[in-house]
Amino acid sequence: MKFTRNANANWKGSGKEGKGTLTTQSTILNGTQYSYKSRFENGIGTNPEELIAAALSGCFTMQLSFLLGEAGFTPDKLETEAKVTFEDGAIPAIHLELNGKVEEIKKEKFQEVAQKAKETCPISKLLNATITLTVNLDT
Repeated sequence: MKFTRNANANWKGSGKEGKGTLTTQSTILNGTQYSYKSRFENGIGTNPEELIAAALSGCFTMQLSFLLGEAGFTPDKLETEAKVTFEDGAIPAIHLELNGKVEEIKKEKFQEVAQKAKETCPISKLLNATITLTVNLDT
């Protein structure tokens, strides 16, 4: 399977005083605001690091669901929070916090499949950051 997705960024003004918008092909982001304040302070709008966190948590969680299915399990619930660390102009680390409920799976098997999902998710493979994972299984 091969496909291309796209997004568009527009920016006006300087890095600190300017502002921009992001629009995605699906239009789920449609002229969504971003700025210095939304990225480095607490302004209104989104930011690239938040979008990376969303992309990675979504990709990883879907990949995990596929891998659990291949192993004969259907998850009741999978929730993943991605915490992207921005430091000195780079993103050196991302931590995934996974909470799941999967009937009849052993904790060790869940950990193993989650680790494989982290390693094989296309977004994980794209990123040049250390990605760590904490797994919690509801019983």
